Amino acid sequence: RMLSFFDVWSIGAFQDKYGATSVAYRHSPSFKSNPKALATWLRLGEIEAEQVECPDYDKAAFEQALTRIRALTAATTGEVFTEEQNLCRQSGVALCFTKPFPGVALSGVAWWPPSQKPVIQLSARHLSDDHLWFSFFHEAAHILLHDKSLVFIDAIRSKSADSEGEESEAELEADQWAQNFLIPRAQWDKFASSFRGNPAEVRQFAQQQGIAPGIIVGRLQREGHIGWDRLNSLKRRLKWTAPPAHEAQD
Repeated sequence: RMLSFFDVWSIGAFQDKYGATSVAYRHSPSFKSNPKALATWLRLGEIEAEQVECPDYDKAAFEQALTRIRALTAATTGEVFTEEQNLCRQSGVALCFTKPFPGVALSGVAWWPPSQKPVIQLSARHLSDDHLWFSFFHEAAHILLHDKSLVFIDAIRSKSADSEGEESEAELEADQWAQNFLIPRAQWDKFASSFRGNPAEVRQFAQQQGIAPGIIVGRLQREGHIGWDRLNSLKRRLKWTAPPAHEAQD
């Protein structure tokens, strides 16, 4: 029954598909996934993706979808993440939300299964809008920019790269693409250099950019402009449904 669930016919085939030689685990020491739990989580996403009917992947259509999804980040009502899935599906990409469970400590994965339908699978494990949106655009960058034969898991990828530097370069490229797509570099630099820590500044800049304030707060925190305990009230909390949804705000 286990082999059937993983769609393999032997323990050896399981190791070929999910073992250390096919998936290189490079989590930070604080967030290590259990290999068996991670394999199970990945397989659940694969099963869900197999049920998604969509046209052949169209890179230009996906880029247009990403522009529309960027605007969705600022939405405060409606089924935002269902609409996000639909936009991805229409451009030939399967977007899956798979709830994490004990032993799974990652944000997302991007890969091209044998069907040639690219898949983005997100865990939403932090249940915070800034983290989920950045994870999505990071994984989208892998689909747009990188090798179809590779599986990108957070800062990890399968089929070991020629060097550690190549792995790091791919992840850095995805980070930079996501950052600049959400907030153009020149506009971010101007804002960050004059930021004085006022929530009103964040709201105003978010409105100018047409994105969620939480995305700005998350980037300010990651780049050390403010502490991790600052301005978190501007982030929107999520709850686990299928797909996730925003929690009601007071």
